[in-house]
Amino acid sequence: MDIHEVLQFVDKVVYAKTGKCLNDLQRGIIEGTLKQQKYAEIADTYRLTQGHVKDVGYELLQMLSDTFGEPVEKGNLKSVLDRQGNLNIWDCTIGNSNIIGYINVCSDRPTATPDESQPPTPDLRRDKHLAKIETIAKLRQFGLSDEQIAESLELTLDEVKQVDSEG
Repeated sequence: MDIHEVLQFVDKVVYAKTGKCLNDLQRGIIEGTLKQQKYAEIADTYRLTQGHVKDVGYELLQMLSDTFGEPVEKGNLKSVLDRQGNLNIWDCTIGNSNIIGYINVCSDRPTATPDESQPPTPDLRRDKHLAKIETIAKLRQFGLSDEQIAESLELTLDEVKQVDSEG
């Protein structure tokens, strides 16, 4: 998963909560934060003042805190996104020796892929399926329809609807 997909996830969640999409600067602040850039670097990219970017960044972090229901700061954005979206974000500042997941926020490095040389065991398949089922309620909280959930989790619509009837 690349930075575009991370931004798409955040945009969907924010839209479900606020009815507004992220603007270009907000998206740039999220991307820059994931790349551990300072506000001054982000401001240079957008040809804006550091103060303006810092103000927008502060408002964005407050909005994300409200949206996710937990404090969001520049220093914990990766971990919040990891918890909220079941995303594992690769920390590109240290390099390939510190891969902690499958989202590549550095366009010049390859995305890590799981070892596919071994076929999945029945236990692994069951665990993956259970994790998808547990994710359904959270995605509904974000305002996704059952059809969207089924498509994104690669489940049948009947499987998604059945979770509601079991609960």
